[in-house]
Amino acid sequence: MRAHKHILLKDQMSGTANTSATPQSAKMKKDESFLGKLGGTLIRKKKSKEVSDLHEEGRNAINAPMLPTGTDIHPEDTLMEENAERIMLDPTSRENLKFKDLLKVLIDWINSELEEDRIIVKDLEEDCYDGQVLQKLFEELSGRKLNVAEVTQSEIGQKQKLQTVLEAVNELLRPHGWTIEWSVDSIHSKNLVAIVYLLVALAMHFQAPIRLPEHVSVQVVVIKKREGILQTALVTKELTSTTEMMMGRFERDAFDTLLDHAPDKLNVVKTSLITFVNKHLNKLNLEVTELESQFADGVYLILLMGLLEDYFVPLYNFFLTPESFEQKVHNVAFAFELMQDGGLKKPKARPEDVVNLNLKSTLRVLYNLFTNYKNSD
Repeated sequence: MRAHKHILLKDQMSGTANTSATPQSAKMKKDESFLGKLGGTLIRKKKSKEVSDLHEEGRNAINAPMLPTGTDIHPEDTLMEENAERIMLDPTSRENLKFKDLLKVLIDWINSELEEDRIIVKDLEEDCYDGQVLQKLFEELSGRKLNVAEVTQSEIGQKQKLQTVLEAVNELLRPHGWTIEWSVDSIHSKNLVAIVYLLVALAMHFQAPIRLPEHVSVQVVVIKKREGILQTALVTKELTSTTEMMMGRFERDAFDTLLDHAPDKLNVVKTSLITFVNKHLNKLNLEVTELESQFADGVYLILLMGLLEDYFVPLYNFFLTPESFEQKVHNVAFAFELMQDGGLKKPKARPEDVVNLNLKSTLRVLYNLFTNYKNSD
């Protein structure tokens, strides 16, 4: 009897345990079922994304088989409209030393011009794309105020400002033979090549007191979409040629004709100018025999101006024995200031050109003095 009761009690306890476990077991099974479905969904989404990525990778591989090493295809390239074109600087050109030198010269020039506006440019792509710096630079160089908003944050506002600035620039440069290698879209999309083209044109037109590196070329990747396929090509762009050729866009005068078509008469002109300068420099026991080399450091120009205007130039105002390129440029620029103080027009030549032994530039400066002081004793 006790054994029977023990069995019944055990059965009841077992039954109670089974009864209390049933709802929990059902919930666990339900949870497992839900997680299973969720896991299956996530797996399907992951596989779908992998397939999509694989298709995208394959399309890129087909569309751009000739893309230069190191050049990335941007997602927007595959979404380009038919016959659309995108230009980007080849990564290897970005490391070109002459190109880097050109960028530095342009940045230093902009910062010098906009010093009073307290504008500091460090990166041409990041600092010029919105039109603010280009507006201030054009206004400073041209002396013309543009009717644009001072600060524009929106893309539409920035492009409107760029449109106004570039219209003014193009109106100024186009008559002088410059090919317009820039646009609102190219500048705003931070196309460094377009920005550099624009700045070089402005620097040359306004005869900036800087020395641009000559023969700077870069390679750009041109991406075009034709019949749904991206086509790429590597194109060389010449950013600067020689100073003579770039300045020739603006200056064609008697000296151009003389040098190009009547070189036999050049010696006659040089002799006349040498006679003129020595007439005055001889008073200081100085004599010139080579025009392009002996005026290159600016010392004789400064002394000559003092003699022509009959005053003594303090020695602390210039370098009597200049050694560096910068010291020579300082001297020639100072001589130009003395000429303007004497009522002469600002010389067309740049100080850097005279220092670089540019004969045409030196002849222009001396001929300007000759026409104004030829009757002076």
